[in-house]
This record gives sequence, C-alpha cells and structure tokens, in this order.
Amino acid sequence: MPKSTDQPAINYWHVYTDDSGTSRQQKRQLTGFTLESMGGNSGSQWNNEWLKGASQIIFSELPADFDGDWHENPQPQWIIPLSGGWWVETMDGTRTEMRVGEISFGADQGTTNQKGHRSGVLDGKPCQMMIVQFPEEKKMKGGTPAPDEL
Repeated sequence: MPKSTDQPAINYWHVYTDDSGTSRQQKRQLTGFTLESMGGNSGSQWNNEWLKGASQIIFSELPADFDGDWHENPQPQWIIPLSGGWWVETMDGTRTEMRVGEISFGADQGTTNQKGHRSGVLDGKPCQMMIVQFPEEKKMKGGTPAPDEL
C-alpha cells in the first residue's frame, strides 16, 4: 500500500490526431499531484488541478445497440464510464476497451476527412458516462499536447 508521501499517477487513454491527420491513441499518465487539504478540517489528499476555465459537463448513456460509426470528438473532452463499458477504435487500427474507472481524453479533431474514430458499447449493455468538455481550449484540439504535457 502506498504511503501518503508517494505521489500517485492516474492512467488514461489519449486519443489524438498525428501530423498526417490520422487518429491514434496511447496510454499515458497524469502526474504532478500536490498533497493538500480541500479545506476546513479535511485531511490532505493528492490533487492535480489540471485545468481551470470554461467547461461543459454532460451525463450520457450509450444505448445497448449504440453504433458510433466514424466521427471526431466534438470538443477536447474527458470521458469517464460510470457503468457498463465501451470501446474506441482509432484510424491506426488501435482498439481499446474501457470500463468503470478507466478514462479517456478524446481530442481527435482535424483528422483526414474528419474520420476520427469509431466507438460502441461492450457486452450489449448500455454504458453511462460523464463527459467533461473544454470548448474554449483551442490549444487542446487535435490532442497535441497531451493533458499530462500541459
């Protein structure tokens, strides 16, 4: 078990557009956490204040028969499954599956012919998600730099 002084890292899948307009994804880690209290008499916890500014939060459910044919992420966005699972396939042929506790940062804007990625649900069951979009963050469109590089 890690000690309270051991800085954590959180894994995530990064969906981005490379220089040739092809969507790709790779597993990365958020680091740079600070041990601090949230206030009052609360104990210290590890926080990574990644981005402050305008965001939109969407709660969504992909139905059991969801077919997310080729499309780009509408905005740079964190996608967090709350129940069920989903998959993402990028133009390079990489396919990942994510369930509760596995997160993705989708930023594949600007792909060739706006192809982006495909996605769908796992196990033929609905997938409930929380999506946090950053519509005003133009520097994050296309996914370069990655969130852990900001």
